[in-house]
Amino acid sequence: MTATSLLIAPQAMAAPAQKIQWQQCFDTPPPGLPPGGERLECGHFTAPMDWNNPRNGKTITIAVSRLAPKSGKAKQTIFTNPGGPGGPGLTLPLVYLDRPKLSDNAEIIGIDVRGTGASSNVTCGSFDATGLTDPRDRSQANLDLVYGAMKLHAEFCQARSGELGRYVTTDQTVKDLDLLRQVLGKKKVSWLGYSGGSWLGAYYATYFPKTLDKIVLDSNVDFTAPWQDAFDDWGMGFERRFRVDFLPWVAKYDSVYHLGKTAEEVRQSYERTRAKLNEQPVTRPEGVYNGVQLDFLLRGTLYVKDTFAQGTQIFAELAGTVPAQPQALATYPDAQNATAYSILCNDTKFRGDRKFLEREAAVNGATWPLVGYYQIAGPCAFWNRPDVNLKKPTGIGVPTTLMVQSVRDAATPLEGAQRAHRNFDNSVLLTVEDEGDHGIYGMGNDCVNDIVERYFIDDVTPRKDLTCQGVPLPAPGETQQNPLANARRLATHLGK
Repeated sequence: MTATSLLIAPQAMAAPAQKIQWQQCFDTPPPGLPPGGERLECGHFTAPMDWNNPRNGKTITIAVSRLAPKSGKAKQTIFTNPGGPGGPGLTLPLVYLDRPKLSDNAEIIGIDVRGTGASSNVTCGSFDATGLTDPRDRSQANLDLVYGAMKLHAEFCQARSGELGRYVTTDQTVKDLDLLRQVLGKKKVSWLGYSGGSWLGAYYATYFPKTLDKIVLDSNVDFTAPWQDAFDDWGMGFERRFRVDFLPWVAKYDSVYHLGKTAEEVRQSYERTRAKLNEQPVTRPEGVYNGVQLDFLLRGTLYVKDTFAQGTQIFAELAGTVPAQPQALATYPDAQNATAYSILCNDTKFRGDRKFLEREAAVNGATWPLVGYYQIAGPCAFWNRPDVNLKKPTGIGVPTTLMVQSVRDAATPLEGAQRAHRNFDNSVLLTVEDEGDHGIYGMGNDCVNDIVERYFIDDVTPRKDLTCQGVPLPAPGETQQNPLANARRLATHLGK
């Protein structure tokens, strides 16, 4: 069997032909379900565990959802992905109920990719090396703990995930996606992916350029480079968002949070609070906070402006500058984390060993102290990587790809998106100025919404790079529920 036949006709090797049995996703509408959300339907299909040996009888289950137009008449089908990698995507179509031009004209498909959510799962046995000890402590004893934990993390993920873990890769996932296209009976589909979904979308287009119609990649990782390079930008990206947007915003509302009247005073409050928590951790309903957990709180706060107020409120309570108002934080299943590491460590080769990691952390931490010491991809240095050889995304032969990118995105920095744009043929970059949110389309920016929807629905394809202005940071109390965050919360109501 040739490699070409694998790419052209995957369903032919996944006999018998399948049909998804759709049913309502929610038996009882959960709190916060947006109007129309009851229309979301869920189902599943079966895929080979290993597309390179599809006839060995080993299969997995892939869970999917769909939101069809109320009229029942869809001009096109759009596959969506929330990123991660490893983020469950069944509830993502609910985001677009607020975008009637899209949801009234397209069948929108949500997908829990292999490894996560309601699909066949991988796991790290709930072990996560990140945060077990403070990486700012560069003593030899602490470094042994930091990198020993990374090695254990890799071993836990691979041992607990078993055989499936070796096949949770982008190479395998894009073949699942094209099988889904065929199961749905579609000659072509479109793609809308955020963050890690930009990586997946670029590879889907690279493997199956003839079956994709329109492609939107929002908040872009540099999908033309290895995963390791993308995460090397994290320290810089989060530090920039922290200093340019977050610290001045907190200082502006010192009358609310009392953390400092200038950005530097707020930064010093962070350092003092961090040191205090390392000496005396604080227990709250959502967990125990030490200095590392404060870093994680702020890192999560920086993704979108709508979380600035909530994150700063907790920061201020931990600092003791405002009375405590306990509130629970969302948690995510271990499958998502395990899927992320399987993809990161299986997809692309990691360059370097423990000594390399030690040197890199020392440099990045000193330059970008907020998260520069944290090495998300570190366990990949200890991973027993399978033989995976991804095709390189070049964009050659791919339809026009619209990339959406904010200039101060912390998790997927502008620099990586610009590199991907330069290296991916026939791509157009829509840059959102004076903006730092991660995930832009469908989240309240009218300029971006209009360009994306004219591309998807009206066939108005941008021929050159474009810009939009960002949305101003909200005042405390003005924050609205981010549609993507609400969709992720609703995902907890979908069981297997």
